[in-house]
Amino acid sequence: MTLQRKISINMTFKRFSHLKFKNFHLSTKLLITYILLTVLPMAFLGSIAYVQYTESIEEQIGEYIPRLLHQSNENIENHFKELAALPDLIYNSDNVMGILRKEEYESQAELNRDSYIIRSFFSRTFLGNNSNEILGVFLVSNHHIFEHSRTTYKGFDIENINDQDGIRYQGDMEILLPYQSNLVFQDNTPYFLLKKDIIDVDNRRTIGTLVFAVETAFIERVFANLDHEDKADIWLMNSEGRIIYHTDLDRIGQTYNEIQGYPTLSGSFHTDYGDNTLISVDESANMGWILAHSIETKFLTERTDIVTNVIIVMFIILVLVATLISIYLALTVVRPIKTLGNLMKEVEKGNFQVQIPINSHDEVGYLAQSFDSMITQVRELIQKNYEKEIRQKNAELYALQSQINPHFMYNTLETIGMAVEDGDSEVVVDMVTILGRMLRFSLSNKERIIPISKEVAHIRDYLSLQTFRFEERLSFQINETIDSERYYTPKFILQPIVENAIKYGLEKRRELTIELSVKKESIHPNEESVVYIIRDNGPGITHEELNRIRKMLQSEPMIKRDSGFGITNVHARLVTMFGDPYGVSINSTEGNGTEVIIRTKLVEQSEIAEYSDSGEVYGDANH
Repeated sequence: MTLQRKISINMTFKRFSHLKFKNFHLSTKLLITYILLTVLPMAFLGSIAYVQYTESIEEQIGEYIPRLLHQSNENIENHFKELAALPDLIYNSDNVMGILRKEEYESQAELNRDSYIIRSFFSRTFLGNNSNEILGVFLVSNHHIFEHSRTTYKGFDIENINDQDGIRYQGDMEILLPYQSNLVFQDNTPYFLLKKDIIDVDNRRTIGTLVFAVETAFIERVFANLDHEDKADIWLMNSEGRIIYHTDLDRIGQTYNEIQGYPTLSGSFHTDYGDNTLISVDESANMGWILAHSIETKFLTERTDIVTNVIIVMFIILVLVATLISIYLALTVVRPIKTLGNLMKEVEKGNFQVQIPINSHDEVGYLAQSFDSMITQVRELIQKNYEKEIRQKNAELYALQSQINPHFMYNTLETIGMAVEDGDSEVVVDMVTILGRMLRFSLSNKERIIPISKEVAHIRDYLSLQTFRFEERLSFQINETIDSERYYTPKFILQPIVENAIKYGLEKRRELTIELSVKKESIHPNEESVVYIIRDNGPGITHEELNRIRKMLQSEPMIKRDSGFGITNVHARLVTMFGDPYGVSINSTEGNGTEVIIRTKLVEQSEIAEYSDSGEVYGDANH
C-alpha cells in the first residue's frame, strides 16, 4: 500500500470518527433511540401478527380439508360399492346365465338371438336412466363379445385388457385406468374400467368376463366440491401410490412416490420441496385408497393482502407520528437535564444562589422543583442560624447540606444521563422516582421523629441508587425483626454510616456488601432499645484510627460535630436527645470489614411529642 493511500485512509477515518454513536449529542441519541424503540417493535409486532394470522388460516384449513376429504372418500367408497354390486345382477337372469354356459353356436342366427337378449338385459339393467355414468358394458364368453354402449366407441380388445395389471378392489374385481386400454369413446370421454369374472355357481367354473366402462364424472363432481377455484391438485390413489384419478388427467396411472415420505395418511402437513405446499390426505377405511389435496400456501393467504397493505400504511403513519413525538421528547428531556446538571455543578462549588428555570410537571420537573426547594431551604437555614453558637450552627448546616449532597446528586444525575443515552427508559424512570422520593423525604423537616419503616425505606432507596451507579460492585441486604411501623426513630441516622461504608469500602475493594439489621434489645429490665447494625466487608480500620474514633465518640457530644465524620454527628444527636447509653459504637479489624452499632431508645407514637420539640436538627450528616 502506497504512502499516499495510507494517508487518504487515515484522513477518511478521522473524518468519520466523530460519527460514532457515543460522540452524538444526547438529543440525537434520544432521537435515534426513540425511533429504534418505535420502528423495530412495531415492525416486529406487525410481522408476528401477519405470521400468526397466516398460520391460523393454514391451521384452520389444515383441519377443515381432511374432514371434507373424509366425507368425499366415503362418497367415492359408497359409489364404488354400488358399482361393485352391478356385476352380481347378471346372476339374476337365467337367460343370460344360460347363454354364458353355451360352449358353441350351431348357427349365426342363434348367436344373433343371444346377442339381442344380452343387449336387452344390459340396456334394462345397466344403461337405464339411473345409470348415466356407465358408458358401456362388455361381456366376453367363449371367444364371443356381447356389448352394449351409450355412445360409439372403438378399440375394445379383451386380450389387451386381460394382459394389464389392474388395481384390485374387493378381491375379485379389477379397476383398469384409461391408459391400460385402447378403448376410446366418442368425444374422448374420460373413464375407467371395472372387470370381473363371472363364475358358474353350479360348478365354480369361469364362464365369462364382464367389463364396465364407467365415466369419471362422479369423481369429478366430488373433486369440484373440494376446489371451486381450480387452485389445488386433487387425486385418488391406492396404498402403493398408483394414481386412480387426478385433476391433471395426464398423471392418471402414474405412481406417486412421495407417499412413502408422508408423516400421516389422515391429516394435513407442509412440504418444502418446490413451493411451500399444504397437503391434506385421508385414507379410506375399507378400500385402502387415499384421497389427497395439495395447494400452495400462497393461495391460502391471498385475502390477507388487504390486511397486510392496511398494516403497512398504519405502520408508516405510526412511524412518522412516533418520530415527531421522539423529537419533541428528546428536546423536553435533554434540555432540562443539561440545565439541572449545570446548576448542580454550581451548587457543588458552593453557590447556593442559583435559580432553576424548569417548570415542567414530569419527573425531571419535579426533581428540579425539589432541588430548588432544597436550595431555598438551605439558604434560609444558613441565614437563620448564622448567629447561633458556632458548634450548633456547624452541626445544623452540616446536616442540612448533606441532605442535598451535591456530589451524590450530581453523580446520580450523571448516572441517569448515562441510562438515557443507553435508551434504558425503565432504569431512568426508576432512578428519577427514587431520587424524587429521597428529596421529598429530606424536605419533610417537620417530621424529626419518623417511623423506623420510613428511615429504613430511605436507606433502601439510597442503596438502590448506589447499586444503579456501581452495578455489580455493590450489593446490600436489609433484615428487620421489629415492628418498624409501630416504633419511631430520629431522622437521617443511617445514611451517614452507609455513605462512609461505601466511600471507604470501594476505595480498596472491588466488590462491597453492606448488611443492615434492625432489631429490638433490652438494656434495662424496664427499658428497651432499637439496635441498628451496619456491617460491611470493606478494608476495615487500623487499630490506631479505630482508637481515635472511639475517643472522639466518648468526648462531649456537642464537641467536634464539624469534625468531618458523619458518625460523630449521628452519635452527638442521639446522645443529646436520649442520653447514655444510646449513641454509636464501632468495631473493626483491619482487612476484615467494619461493624457500626447504632442504639436508640424504643419510641412509640405516644412519646413522639417528648422528643419532637428538641432544637436538634435531624438531617443526615456526611463524611
